[in-house]
Amino acid sequence: MTLFVDMDEVLADTFGAHIEIYNAEFNASLTAEACMGSEVWKMVPEAHQESIRKHATRRGFFKNLMPIQDSKYILKQLSAKYEVYIASAAMQFPNSLEEKSEWLDEHFPFIPWQNRILCGHKHILKGDVLIDDRSYNLTNFDGRTLLFTSPHNVYSNGFERADSWQEVAEKLL
Repeated sequence: MTLFVDMDEVLADTFGAHIEIYNAEFNASLTAEACMGSEVWKMVPEAHQESIRKHATRRGFFKNLMPIQDSKYILKQLSAKYEVYIASAAMQFPNSLEEKSEWLDEHFPFIPWQNRILCGHKHILKGDVLIDDRSYNLTNFDGRTLLFTSPHNVYSNGFERADSWQEVAEKLL
């Protein structure tokens, strides 16, 4: 079986990074709970929104992300059982291609570079399972889809959901 796994908000905590950077820059106390059902940039004063939208263009943003809890351990188990590919939209931000590759080398060295698909549209992927936090990436996938819960998608419906990597393990191991 072939599994495709998204990076941002599935393996890497970009949502938390946006909040952490915003709070440091603006001496704020924004929380993930306050952003439930929305993007971080939409939950701050309009004068600060552009700053958040530019976080991903900063050198080091993707390289310094924290892994999502249990993602390393469970993805390693999945990779022993299935053919696992990382599928990430790394072309959108100039630094992300290199930084995402380095991040994967550091945190998921058991996923070889040959199993990393850094692309734009995910509808081109052909396999058995796609795990992603964005419902628009799941809509046209011709296989089983798992919507990985992130603060921004808590109110999204219509897809089988996994709230944690432990739930992914229950469903796929």
